[in-house]
Amino acid sequence: MTLVLLVITAVAAAWALAAGWLEQRHVRAPLVLVLAGIVTGLFTHHHIAVTLNSHIAQHVAEVILAVLLFVDATELPGGRLFGNDPGAAARALLVALPLSLLVMVLLGSLLLPDSPVVLLLLIACIIVPTDFAPAETLVRDTRIPKRVRDVLNVESGYNDGIISPVFLFALILAGSTSQARTPAQALGTAIPFAAKALVVGAILGVLLAWLMNAADRRHWMTGQSRRILVLVAPLLAYTATVALEGNGFVASFVCGIAFRYVRQAPTRRRGGEAPDASDFRLIEDTTAIMTMGMWFFFGNAVVFALSGPIHGPTVLLCVAALTVVRIIPILFAFLGSKFTWRERLMVGALGPRGTTSIVFGLLAFNALPDGPYADTALDAMTLTVLGSVVLHGIGSLPIARLLAAPTTEPGHLGGRLRTPGG
Repeated sequence: MTLVLLVITAVAAAWALAAGWLEQRHVRAPLVLVLAGIVTGLFTHHHIAVTLNSHIAQHVAEVILAVLLFVDATELPGGRLFGNDPGAAARALLVALPLSLLVMVLLGSLLLPDSPVVLLLLIACIIVPTDFAPAETLVRDTRIPKRVRDVLNVESGYNDGIISPVFLFALILAGSTSQARTPAQALGTAIPFAAKALVVGAILGVLLAWLMNAADRRHWMTGQSRRILVLVAPLLAYTATVALEGNGFVASFVCGIAFRYVRQAPTRRRGGEAPDASDFRLIEDTTAIMTMGMWFFFGNAVVFALSGPIHGPTVLLCVAALTVVRIIPILFAFLGSKFTWRERLMVGALGPRGTTSIVFGLLAFNALPDGPYADTALDAMTLTVLGSVVLHGIGSLPIARLLAAPTTEPGHLGGRLRTPGG
């Protein structure tokens, strides 16, 4: 463990010293930490499984996911629940997302016929949610149509919070955290978990934001104390809900939504912040450090997954998850919308996977009994995220240029390209 911490901190320090230079060359922190994790994994291969499949790793992953869910819920654009274009966001979240999960389970039953449905549902929950860590520049690149960026931004902010109860249900049904073995027994456990999370998350989010507003009016708080309060809010929501035997992930997400609306904090977007959004700087920097650690362990997982024989059907399932399993439900969900066909294809094609999938995959690997089920879940996560790093991290802008409508107007992909800020 000492070696792991030494490598993570040393690589993080090296990245920080050259972050501006690296980002000008489109080399971001996740890629640097993945490479460090792969190199370290090659020398510590026999210890990777022990490191990943430990109680410490599981608890760290749980805390990171709780904070990520809270941050996602507080940084969505627009003043409404689903951002600037709630209709488009609803199509992506309430139609395309469930369809993607269903299609993934059906396709998995064909490619992995020996796998139980509950494992396929678990894998779907791991590899379907989008996240912008491999392709963060997408949400601020003005060469991509604004409404495409907006719907991708809202979708990636909400889908992990929506999927987390399904993920927990699948874990319970798989017998990982209880003796539940039937859907009815699993639902009987998952529904009370979710109900407690909704109540606790909403109450804490509203209460903390209201108290923060009241303390601000009386000038009781400092800039540092506001930042600390924002950071501890998801941790308090998560731990309080877990203590009450509820779903801490859902509680953190709901807490973020309630906190944002009562606090009336300025809207923040990925890749930037409002001028007076300093209250969130500490939690965003902390989240960045946490996710760097997750990407390092993902590099370890790559070595672990690729050290054995590659299962062809699992590879096909992961390729499908990044392409047709996402694109077809998006096209169906956006039928009748104001989006052009090119924009619909963009929304479907530009769906990167990242930290959420890594955390879900590590949690499943830890929670499932040792054996083929746990290995399959980890392999699916690894191959999907690795494919997304290539497809969306390197190929996102070429894909967007290819799908963009031909035009000579400045700022559009088809004509003379205008870089952000240029």
